[in-house]
Amino acid sequence: MESISAFEMIKVGIGPSSSHTMGTWIAAGRFLAELPDLAAVRSVEVRLYGSLAKTGRGHGTDVAVLMGLSGEDYATIDTRSVAAKVERIKSTGRLLLAGCREIPFAYPRDLVFDAALTLPRHANGMRFRALLAEGVALERTYYSLGGGFIVGDEPEPAAAGPAVVTPHPCHNGADLVRTCRRLGLSVAELTHLNEQAWRSPAAVEAQALRLWEEIKACVFRGVNSEGYLPGGLQVRRRSAEINRRLLGTAQYRSMGQWFDLLKQQPRDFTRVNKWISCFALAVNEENASFGRIVTAPTNGAAGVIPAVLLYAWCFLDGISDDHIVRFILVAGEIGTLFKKNATISAAMGGCQAEVGVSSAMAAAGLAEILGGSPEQVAQAAEIAMEHHLGLTCDPVGGLVQIPCIERNSMGAVKAITAANIALESDPSDARVSLDAVIKTLWETARDMNSRYKETAEGGLAIQIPVNVPEC
Repeated sequence: MESISAFEMIKVGIGPSSSHTMGTWIAAGRFLAELPDLAAVRSVEVRLYGSLAKTGRGHGTDVAVLMGLSGEDYATIDTRSVAAKVERIKSTGRLLLAGCREIPFAYPRDLVFDAALTLPRHANGMRFRALLAEGVALERTYYSLGGGFIVGDEPEPAAAGPAVVTPHPCHNGADLVRTCRRLGLSVAELTHLNEQAWRSPAAVEAQALRLWEEIKACVFRGVNSEGYLPGGLQVRRRSAEINRRLLGTAQYRSMGQWFDLLKQQPRDFTRVNKWISCFALAVNEENASFGRIVTAPTNGAAGVIPAVLLYAWCFLDGISDDHIVRFILVAGEIGTLFKKNATISAAMGGCQAEVGVSSAMAAAGLAEILGGSPEQVAQAAEIAMEHHLGLTCDPVGGLVQIPCIERNSMGAVKAITAANIALESDPSDARVSLDAVIKTLWETARDMNSRYKETAEGGLAIQIPVNVPEC
């Protein structure tokens, strides 16, 4: 089984969906890379299937495809410029392929949402077709697996190179705990060692801290943004109002001053609990607004880990940058176990595969920095996931807003509770293992009706009347 870096599970992304936005954006870029000669391209057609078609408009899939074909990078693009770029393509009927080759592109003729067909390999399927000179055509099929991961029907490009093998591969929870015990390492120490298969020790820590800075910046943007979320549901942003009420008359002019104020806040249960919700809401409101977020492990669940991290940073004593690094490494490593043995795609497993997995990751990270043993770290992840089993994905209007945003607050609180329970427990008494709960997630995902897998065809999505042109 191929090793996966913790930084593939936690990485910089763009809203609102890692599968429907980031994955399709990446697939468009890969299609560009597989074109033999851009100058020979006469036209491009894209067809979206299954969940990508059913909830793609609300998830910005069309936007992602257009930006990916334009050669834009979602990790660096000015997110405020995206809407204008897309409108230019639609209004002119021209697309600058890879940023250098202008071709005709008639939306929606050349970008088709085919909701009637789901490809057999995965619910998130898409096909790109380029007409080249002299009538030759190149066609590629890709699948977005969640978390920004994609796979194609064709073999990986040769440039991708051989799969990375870590010094101490751990592909399930039992392997992870056993290896930690054999080497006398914590989960964070083992993950740090394995991450050196990709980057130097200093680079590992630097990458974790870069993600931490992105997380703080995202939350700060969220709590300072008001108004309504895009998409037509008229969902009001709430984190700014919660932030304002909790701070009262306190004033700040910078992110640093804001964090200083947070650390001075009273630590009674109710107030801290409100801050946890505020942090999670802030991230997912940014996500719903096509903002830059940290995908962890998906965009729909991007608020859980930031909320738990900021809870620790602001309201627990003695939390340093080293704790932040350890948290992120452990959370990422736990995420890889779910990715390898189950799914992190809501289109395959419902929201249990997104918020549930993120809650497990956050619980493990928190248990680690609070002194948990490898067994307690695994138990924290198990407890958090166990109490998300069966959670459906039923986005109202196909938008990553209702109930997605609030679910991140719930996932964060469950993660903190799971970590606390694990730290007060003897793991040898546990009757449910992390591997058992991961297996159960996958079995539940396969049994779950497709209406509850990011199709907007069941659950809340059909109970709430909306006027959004979706599905």
